[in-house]
Amino acid sequence: MSQHLVELMVRPTCGSCKRVKEQITPVIQEAGAQLEVRNVEDSRELEMEFGDRVPVVVIDGEEFACWEVDNEELAAELR
Repeated sequence: MSQHLVELMVRPTCGSCKRVKEQITPVIQEAGAQLEVRNVEDSRELEMEFGDRVPVVVIDGEEFACWEVDNEELAAELR
């Protein structure tokens, strides 16, 4: 089983970003995946791609969810 990389695109002032991170962290840990939180303000490229459209969950380079995440769907995707 290969380890998935889950990237969470966030902004420091985003309350929803913090909530989603707390929500998905246990699911990601249980799946044995790696979580990387990325501040879109640190990269002009990320800021142009995501803008204010955060939080965004990206799995292995493919956008999975934006704003809201269903934990069951996330767990299924990481299996």
